[in-house]
Amino acid sequence: MSQNTRSIYGGQAVIEGVMFAGKHVNVTAVRRKNDEIVFYEVPRTTQRWIQSLKRIPLVRGVVGIIDSSAKGSQHLNFSMETYAEDETSDMSEADKAAAQKKEKSGWSLAMIVGVAAAGVISFIFGKLLLTAAPAALESLMFENVFENKIGHNLLEGLIKLIILLVYLYLMSMTPLIKRLFQYHGAEHKVISAYEAGEELTVSNVQKYSRLHYRCGSSFIIFTVIVGVIIYSLPIFDWDTIWERVYIRILLLPVTLGISYEVLRWTNALRDVPVLRYLGYPGLWLQLLTTKEPKDDQVAVSIASFNRMRELDKQMSMKA
Repeated sequence: MSQNTRSIYGGQAVIEGVMFAGKHVNVTAVRRKNDEIVFYEVPRTTQRWIQSLKRIPLVRGVVGIIDSSAKGSQHLNFSMETYAEDETSDMSEADKAAAQKKEKSGWSLAMIVGVAAAGVISFIFGKLLLTAAPAALESLMFENVFENKIGHNLLEGLIKLIILLVYLYLMSMTPLIKRLFQYHGAEHKVISAYEAGEELTVSNVQKYSRLHYRCGSSFIIFTVIVGVIIYSLPIFDWDTIWERVYIRILLLPVTLGISYEVLRWTNALRDVPVLRYLGYPGLWLQLLTTKEPKDDQVAVSIASFNRMRELDKQMSMKA
């Protein structure tokens, strides 16, 4: 079966596991400390008006981010709680209380980092910060460098890109985030193997790239590129640093909406010679936000995907 006739699935990495979103259910598989794989299954219930908005170009991207944020947080919390239980299972009650407090504090950072890379929960807050800070920084440091506003916009985009790359690189060097990014890679490999019509075994899945055109990391890089283009339009000129910042914030939904359409477009063209290169900026960013997974991590991703597909089939038969 070709990719074009197969269902399109997405997912996200969670702590020691992977979540996949099906048509009727979202499923997370997490590997516990004793090697047992446990599942968290949540039926998908989306109000009709949200489903209607998701069919509207330019609007569906923003709606999808918000919807994913709400649903993805449940699965992240499940994985975090499961991890915390495993880490404190052999401790005394006093040590458990202290460790849980420490773990929640530490994992809150890990969640923010991992989720920002996948494009849920903290994406809106992170995007606001990543939009306003570079604009203000460029205005303060390079006010008189260019007479043309396009030059300022390009430099602003470069500053934004540098901040993003340095942030992701530093985070990817920590053991916690490295494992999260390995599960991110495992998620991509499973989707690619499925889209290629492969039997989902560990050896088959491992043959595929950890990079995927339809990734939230690609979406992030497209918002930087699209933002530079939109801000350079003459109608969005500015005179003061404050005008520059609030124009960026007001245009954020527009930037997100267009970037989502660009992401869909590059994914649709990924098998077309020459045009496939349009998606390469997103793939390059994924070199930071994904890592090569181990076999046991791929096995968790396969288990999550198979369970999602099994439940989706059962629910479709009942519908």
